Amino acid sequence: MDFQYVLLILFVILMLIFIWFERRNIQIQGFVPLLYFVMWRTQKGLSLMDRIARCAPRFWTWFFGIGIIVGFGGMVLISYELIKNTAMLFLAPGAVPGIQPVLPFQAKGVFFVPFVYWILSIFIIAVLHEFCHGIAARVHKMPVKSAGLAFLGIIFPIVPAAFVEPDEKHLQKQSRFKQLSVFAAGPFANLVSAGAVLLLVIFVANPLAEAMLIPGGVRITDVEDKSPAALAGMQKDEIITGIDTVSTPFLENLTSALAVKKPGDTISLQTKEKTYTFTLTEHPKNASKAYLGVFSRQHADIKDDFKAAYGTWSVPLILWTFGLLYWLFLLSLGIGLFNLLPIGPIDGGRMLQLAMQKLFKERPGLRIWKFVSMIFLVMVIVNVVAGFLG
Repeated sequence: MDFQYVLLILFVILMLIFIWFERRNIQIQGFVPLLYFVMWRTQKGLSLMDRIARCAPRFWTWFFGIGIIVGFGGMVLISYELIKNTAMLFLAPGAVPGIQPVLPFQAKGVFFVPFVYWILSIFIIAVLHEFCHGIAARVHKMPVKSAGLAFLGIIFPIVPAAFVEPDEKHLQKQSRFKQLSVFAAGPFANLVSAGAVLLLVIFVANPLAEAMLIPGGVRITDVEDKSPAALAGMQKDEIITGIDTVSTPFLENLTSALAVKKPGDTISLQTKEKTYTFTLTEHPKNASKAYLGVFSRQHADIKDDFKAAYGTWSVPLILWTFGLLYWLFLLSLGIGLFNLLPIGPIDGGRMLQLAMQKLFKERPGLRIWKFVSMIFLVMVIVNVVAGFLG
């Protein structure tokens, strides 16, 4: 089929999607059909927020109160790390940026997450984040006008989000404690869920992995162009089993063995396929370190007795679930902390605004908040740009 017919079919599909959106009163903003934001407002879910808020109001008051303390603590932590990372970008060439966009494709300056894990994790995190904002508002008797789902569209609607809309005028009339409870609820929910996933990994996933897996070496996930490994002919997906006379069933074994090597050292690297002999060179970002030129991860083999007991069909499902738990933990922690940055309209920014206006009165506090917010926004931009250009 000619390319022009493919484009025509895609255009027709997009138009049908947008017509369906309009018929259902779904709001579309942006440069349709290239870059746009879709919002579906609904009353669904609000009654559930009410029921949860009413079932244990005293518990939720304490829970969201703790969230305020954790929120300000997280704000200090993430702010310190961002300041430190931004300084290192200028003081230590080659330093890794502290903030990178989380996206489902590999590119320079991007924190890559496989697509299915990415879209599921972002959706779960966004819904939990916004739902807890709504529960906090209802605990403190604040009306919630609507909730809903949203998508950032780049041709097709692909980036999921969620939102809850408390009555803003009513919210601003509440005490600072109640307002802070609502603002801190979303990030706190993400941090709590990260902790819950971590406990699940420690007490369920890890014992299951020990019963199921046996360490089988180090899998090469990519090879740098013109690196010693590339020049020796090493390929992606080969499994390293030893270096010189050292066996490497674990990734840590390989890392430790390479750490004592120096540029110019000749090594013998054994894989399941063959043995390579080559000379290490200087690391591009640190001349004192030896450079191999591969990206790698732990490889494990499935125990035969596990496959016999539970069937080979269960193995891919369990491994996929392990991956989802990993990304849920990592992204819940990262997104929860990012939302606590003292920047403008995000949760941390609104928390800082209330704190500054309490400490320095309304107008001076507002000026200080705007200044701090702008400084941190610039640091975020510097880190993101450095990732693409570094």
